[in-house]
Amino acid sequence: MKHLIFAAGLLGATTALAEAPELTVYTYDSFVSDWGPGPQVEAAFEATCGCDLKLVGIEDGAALLARVRLEGDRTDADLVLGLDTNLMKAARDTGLFAPHAVSAEYALPVNWSDDIFVPYDWGYFAFVHSAEITPPANFRALAESDTTIVIQDPRSSTPGLGLLMWVKAAYGDEAPVIWEGLADNIVTVTKGWSEAYGLFLEGEADMVLSYTTSPAYHLIAEDDASKAAAAFDEGHYMQVEVAAKLASSDQAELADQFLAFMVSDAFQEIIPTTNWMYPAITPASGLPDGFETLITPATSLLFSPEDAAALRDLALDEWLTALSR
Repeated sequence: MKHLIFAAGLLGATTALAEAPELTVYTYDSFVSDWGPGPQVEAAFEATCGCDLKLVGIEDGAALLARVRLEGDRTDADLVLGLDTNLMKAARDTGLFAPHAVSAEYALPVNWSDDIFVPYDWGYFAFVHSAEITPPANFRALAESDTTIVIQDPRSSTPGLGLLMWVKAAYGDEAPVIWEGLADNIVTVTKGWSEAYGLFLEGEADMVLSYTTSPAYHLIAEDDASKAAAAFDEGHYMQVEVAAKLASSDQAELADQFLAFMVSDAFQEIIPTTNWMYPAITPASGLPDGFETLITPATSLLFSPEDAAALRDLALDEWLTALSR
């Protein structure tokens, strides 16, 4: 009889699991890592949705859009999480994404209103370095110095593309000259952020392209105050990261539920100490101790999605030309 009861219970559990709807979210590798937001987000959402949340890591942010473009309407993704304002126009133009109905009061430095893309965090790009060195104060000084840097490829990485926009926003038509000067400083160009940051931590370069918030990780998670972000006097380029649902999704209601969850305290309070970015909506608990030590850029730089899309090819050509010489 005990065996029959056990078998019946096992069958019931298997049936319930099979009936649980699955929501597939394409995101970047660091999001789904053991130390990233993914595990906590998955547990918190599944506790409320009665579903199976499947987070699929696909390199870095820019690679996400390339993957979805390639798969088209045949994609397994219900949602994409990890695009940013520099990719929004290109993503919208694919026609693959559907409108949302999320309403929220965002704590972003810019006004936000978009019918397809929902922001979940934001930050400023910066070069992170050892606190023992005095970093260059701007891109010109960096180019004139012997300081070595690791950066990410703008064709596969949102930080890499953000760097192109940063230089373009700060220097406009002089951007090619800046890149010519920086070419000798670049040790290597990686596909994504994780690889670049790892090389920096291994001592392969003096600085790495990352975020003003990156030192908070070392301070809070490791009790290590040895890392800092260089404050550049021409300003810092912003990144607003966004998510959007696919029009081809057969779990549209569940995708809407996730987007609404994404702008709730349950999700937003996870972001600062896992993704190490500023939350799009300040949770009731506020920001963790340690974030007050971070630099605050004197000038915020940001192109509109339309302007970023219009400038991307030109900025990429300038970068490729400088690095090929």
